[in-house]
Amino acid sequence: MNFDKMRQEKVEEIEKILKRCLPAEEGFQKTVLEAMNYSVLAGGKRLRPMLMQETFRLFGGEGNLVEPFMAAIEMIHTYSLVHDDLPCMDNDEYRRGRKTTHAVYGEGMAVLAGDALLNYAFETACRSFAMAGEEPHLLSRCAKAMSVLARKAGVYGMIGGQTADTQAEELPEEQVTQELLLYIHENKTAALIQSSLMIGAQLAGADDAQLSRLEEIGTRIGLAFQIQDDILDLTSSLEVLGKQTGSDLKNHKVTYVSLNGMERSIEEVRRLSEEAITGLASFSLAGKETVRNEFLEALVEDLITRKK
Repeated sequence: MNFDKMRQEKVEEIEKILKRCLPAEEGFQKTVLEAMNYSVLAGGKRLRPMLMQETFRLFGGEGNLVEPFMAAIEMIHTYSLVHDDLPCMDNDEYRRGRKTTHAVYGEGMAVLAGDALLNYAFETACRSFAMAGEEPHLLSRCAKAMSVLARKAGVYGMIGGQTADTQAEELPEEQVTQELLLYIHENKTAALIQSSLMIGAQLAGADDAQLSRLEEIGTRIGLAFQIQDDILDLTSSLEVLGKQTGSDLKNHKVTYVSLNGMERSIEEVRRLSEEAITGLASFSLAGKETVRNEFLEALVEDLITRKK
């Protein structure tokens, strides 16, 4: 398997899906539509829609029912980055190798663009109901997938983690415990990864036990991804990473690396990634032996060696 070639092909496929789903830049609201599209089409790994699509395929999913949710999860992820970059949050000027949304369109329009992307994500995900037609089992899967999307993006998921992260910046370093840090990572970062795996499987017909296992796997992937992000923030550069480095240090953030040290952090990324890959390789479907998606496993493995 040529992983790099396959990943690029899948990124290109996701880009086409996103472009089909994004709004036309017209009308009196044209500026916010331009800001939305600028933000989403800035590039990136497209990790979350890719995880969703590959998990859909792992559980035998066929067709394009998953595509509205793939676009929706990337819109939600992008809105969180637009808001995260604002002067009132991390105050970053570069994202994905170019100027952040607020640096181009202004702070107020960036707030509106983020709000618009969140709302438009659910509008986009709703297209799945029309695609399901009058098939009761498909409609039920779409409804359950929508519930997962809403919860993992909200106060019991990503927003909850972002809240704890924002408040932690005001705490003395000794009060930012390992427990608090893990809560932040499990929600701010891992929640949308959990959502990606769970929605892909849900739409393909996975049962509750399988969804629960995927949620746990998503936690491990999310934690590994965030710890690696913290490592790169200290060891990489703007040219390689595509965004400003040293942001955590600048904002006096306690990270997994600052709390546990570089060596232990690298070991933890490896451990979490291996556990996630083992979990992904152990699913079985009715009437079949263990099913595997080798690209999905390689994608998770790539998280521990990525340089950006």
